[in-house]
Amino acid sequence: MQLLDPSQRAVRRIGIRHVFSLRTRAAAVALVVTASTLATACGSSHPAAKAPTTLNIGISLSLTGDFADPGKAAERGYQLWADTVNAKGGVLGRKVNLKIVDDASSPNQAVSNYQNLINRDHVDLVFGPFSSLLTIPSSAVVNRYHYAFIEPAGGGPAVFAQHLHNLFFVQPAATVQGGMVFADYILSLPADQRPKTAAYPSLDDPFASPIADAVRQRFEAAGIQTVYKSIYPAETTDLTPIIAKVAAAKPDVVVAGTQSEDAYADVRAMIQLKWAPKWLFLSNGANSPVDFPNAVGLKNTEGIFSSGDWFSGSTASGSAAFIAAYIKKYGGTADQIDSTSAEAYSCGMLLEEVAAKTGKVDNATIISTLHSGTWPTLEGNLSWDSSGQPQGSYLLEQWIGGKLLAVYPPSSAEHAPVTEPLAWAGK
Repeated sequence: MQLLDPSQRAVRRIGIRHVFSLRTRAAAVALVVTASTLATACGSSHPAAKAPTTLNIGISLSLTGDFADPGKAAERGYQLWADTVNAKGGVLGRKVNLKIVDDASSPNQAVSNYQNLINRDHVDLVFGPFSSLLTIPSSAVVNRYHYAFIEPAGGGPAVFAQHLHNLFFVQPAATVQGGMVFADYILSLPADQRPKTAAYPSLDDPFASPIADAVRQRFEAAGIQTVYKSIYPAETTDLTPIIAKVAAAKPDVVVAGTQSEDAYADVRAMIQLKWAPKWLFLSNGANSPVDFPNAVGLKNTEGIFSSGDWFSGSTASGSAAFIAAYIKKYGGTADQIDSTSAEAYSCGMLLEEVAAKTGKVDNATIISTLHSGTWPTLEGNLSWDSSGQPQGSYLLEQWIGGKLLAVYPPSSAEHAPVTEPLAWAGK
């Protein structure tokens, strides 16, 4: 045996330790690889994570406060759609779950609601609230989180002035067009039968006052003289002083930019003062087939004009099935269905149609898909510009024989317009 000097023995010990270290590391690596392989093999024996079975949709609605009547009508439409689609198996197999929260008719609360629905509740999608007043700030919040905003009842000019690509207003046209159809009718009359003077009391609201102002511009251009114009605060509850000033001006026609409660107050004030114009147009409130007659008395509705987007005689896609389902769930008759319910229901119809076309319901897909083509709903065949403004028109409605009927344009009319003294005139 070869004898090694101390320095050689030291080198040899170091080499042995190096080889042992390499062998130990190799064994450790092999152990890790083996464990990893086993884990992968075991994992492959289990199914992948399940796809979500629920489609959660968040909605802020005015269930209390000034907009409670139309807010509840929207709730009925949303819930009816959810029930209907769930009975068919849901949207792409996912059961629709609506999370509806009350905003008390407050813009600030609506904003808070949508922030919570998106950030705290992590809803998949959202639908819109009632009114332009609440839609304007809510849509800005929703856009910040890149959610689609299909909304049934916010069509004032300030909504579209935001130029939000994610917003889709589910009515035939911007709401100022609701006043234009009344102007079209009045200006279609022979010159000697048209009103000579007009008054324009309006609520300080981004939906209501622009409608009255747009009609005023049309009428003034046609030679109809403005004898009274005012914008009253949203907190005004007693409109008798304002209507007294309107009556003193003796206009032939009153075009009132209203929501719901102030529309009722306008009529009650006129009844109290025993004064009525020859023509009375209310931009909103009078187009509610149940709440309006309940608020002012059915006989007092006779002859009053408003505008609308859906009526019980509509032949638009799905209307017959919608009416049957509505009556089955809520009772009443077809004539008592509020158009706001049809608007909200149509939001859901659009979601279904996107899902059927693309096989997806994520927000980016909804936004890009709805910006192409035309989409059939209870509100007619809808399409939008890049700011979410639809490209159609409204119907003029009038209370005749205790019913709210479409009267203009003639191609869509159920009845010719009636020009008779309002029920309380001269009493």
